[in-house]
Amino acid sequence: MSIDETPRSNSELYAVLTNKAAKGKKGAIVEMVAGTEADNIIVITEKITLKQRNLVTEIILDMVGNRGLIGRKCFPNATRVIDRFHVQKLTTEALQKIRIKYRWQAIDHKNNGIEKAKKSKKRFEPEVLKMEILSNNY
Repeated sequence: MSIDETPRSNSELYAVLTNKAAKGKKGAIVEMVAGTEADNIIVITEKITLKQRNLVTEIILDMVGNRGLIGRKCFPNATRVIDRFHVQKLTTEALQKIRIKYRWQAIDHKNNGIEKAKKSKKRFEPEVLKMEILSNNY
């Protein structure tokens, strides 16, 4: 199963519960609930019998805070899994922050080297890193 949201009309959001096993075919949409409030989604989802909900072994969630609550209350036997889009997005953002941090450090290092060279009336020689080719596939 999967819980996500989608805009329908007039920018209104709807929570959508989908059966991933249906792979977009008949029976893929289990429910659509107006809004994204956890309490409303839980009330609607609990209309599905507990016996049926207990058959769900995995529920895929985005990282919105109330999704975990919905998963725990409505699908107690299911493992909660964060969807890969959000994992990739967080990873990319974290990597970008690290890249920017080290890029600014490199710029500061170079600027300090230029200033030091000016003060000592020498020519600035930037450090050139050598790239080693590990295989002939390049």
